[in-house]
Amino acid sequence: MDKWMNYEQYDRETWHSFFPADSVRLSQQNLDDIKSLNDRISLEDVKDVYLPLIRLLVMHYENFLSWQKQKSDFLQQPVRKVPYIIGIAGSVAVGKSTIARLLSNLLNKMLPEKRVDLMTTDGFLYPNAELKRRGIMDRKGFPESYDMERLLQFLNDVKAGEPNVTAPTYSHQVYDVQEDKPQIIDRPDILIVEGINTLQLPTNQRLYVSDYFDWSIYVDADPDLIEDWYLQRFGLLLDTAFTDPSNYYYPYSQGKREEAFKMARDVWKRVDLPNLTEFILPTKTRADLILHKTTGHLVDRVYLRND
Repeated sequence: MDKWMNYEQYDRETWHSFFPADSVRLSQQNLDDIKSLNDRISLEDVKDVYLPLIRLLVMHYENFLSWQKQKSDFLQQPVRKVPYIIGIAGSVAVGKSTIARLLSNLLNKMLPEKRVDLMTTDGFLYPNAELKRRGIMDRKGFPESYDMERLLQFLNDVKAGEPNVTAPTYSHQVYDVQEDKPQIIDRPDILIVEGINTLQLPTNQRLYVSDYFDWSIYVDADPDLIEDWYLQRFGLLLDTAFTDPSNYYYPYSQGKREEAFKMARDVWKRVDLPNLTEFILPTKTRADLILHKTTGHLVDRVYLRND
């Protein structure tokens, strides 16, 4: 076991040995329904990587509940329901949403009496019309393209136990925010918040998104691999868009495929890669746990903060 900064590093076999469960209450079909487009996840991944992670999260959650009760007893106040919030960060196309859905599913199975909700910060992007008005449409995904004040207010309301807190949603099919289709978060026991910006430190805010997190995960991979996954996903998006004129990718699906991929490579190099290297990757060491992926979306190493 090697030291890496202030993390302990574990290979897959060692990580699995901490919670060597053999039974998985999921089928491969369940996993196929959970995973995103070109992502990969197997029952072996669940046993080797995610069940030990879930066990660790449950222990941390139980400590969180114990502390809430001790604090209420000390203050001579009734125990107040405070949601436990998990943040998941990482690049576009690295598989964050698949991991978020899998953790939500496993937590629901391990804690059936608890309510686990999941949301993404994509909905807090400014709508395309506003991005165009500000002249930052080609900076979509960068810190300045998010309504951080609105996102922070949302998290503050959720953490305060407010009922029926609304969050805007985002459609990758129309490539825009859907204000008319909000998600309602109503006092969950556990909330998973997934997004590229969940661990970032914007300079114009006194609070950070991660201030509301009780645990955080960063999904890591080599940028060259992420580019491959990004382009694979783009190809699948083209395959699903060619019959739907309302789909953002429909025009690209009608022309020459090589021209569409040329455009996608340009977007990666001009937008997504700089965003990753300048604003997303530097947040990696703010996470409590880092899942490192290699070829085929296989998690080969786990880094756990040791402080």
